[in-house]
Amino acid sequence: MPEKHSRSVLIADDEPLARERIGRLVDALPGYHVCGQAADGEDVLTKIAELNPDLLLLDIRMPGMDGMEAAERIAQLDTPPALIFCTAYDHYAIQAFEVHAVAYLLKPVRKEALADALNRADRVNRLQMQSLSQRDEAGDEQLAVKTHRGTELIDLSAITHCEADHKYVTIHHSRGETVTDFTLKELENTYPQHLLRIHRQTLVGTRYIQGLIRNRDGQHAVDLTNGKGQLPVSRRHTAQVKQWLEEQSS
Repeated sequence: MPEKHSRSVLIADDEPLARERIGRLVDALPGYHVCGQAADGEDVLTKIAELNPDLLLLDIRMPGMDGMEAAERIAQLDTPPALIFCTAYDHYAIQAFEVHAVAYLLKPVRKEALADALNRADRVNRLQMQSLSQRDEAGDEQLAVKTHRGTELIDLSAITHCEADHKYVTIHHSRGETVTDFTLKELENTYPQHLLRIHRQTLVGTRYIQGLIRNRDGQHAVDLTNGKGQLPVSRRHTAQVKQWLEEQSS
């Protein structure tokens, strides 16, 4: 019997032995239990509808509808399970995050890596539920961050930017700074309307973007409103920022 408040995990892999091995790893972790298994993409969609799992461990190379196509379909659901890819191939990683995967694990999956990925996925799910409930209850969404002082509520509209530094992310907002253990990827995936990626280590609050400028050294930067300064934009993310600005002006 699963623990009363444990999180349900659906395992999708076309190899029975792989499903069994990952299932044993999940069941050995406190707070999680395997609620079902699927052998291909179509089976995954059916099992999600039947079982409503909290988390999904998904292989990519499967017969028929593969894991990536299934993930694209799952991402369109109103309340999708948090998605973790488990695959033997490392070249799907960029595609994985385009369908909002929380983690990308390479086989053979290690227990420690799985535990970390499930924990991060669980936090994303709580963020998503928090976002939905706040959207229903209030006109302005808030982010709840646990600090040494207790839980701090931050208006998303007050966040100018978020910076990653080693293990933690610092959220800069109208009332100061707050440190959180949420990752930039978690915040970016949960609040895409409020936070835009401009650098591997930086998200910017969309309402504070005044424009994109190019400095004398050829580097791009986001110019913030109300004289709040500038934030560097990496070459990798420049096109994304330009596209976002074009969408706002169209």
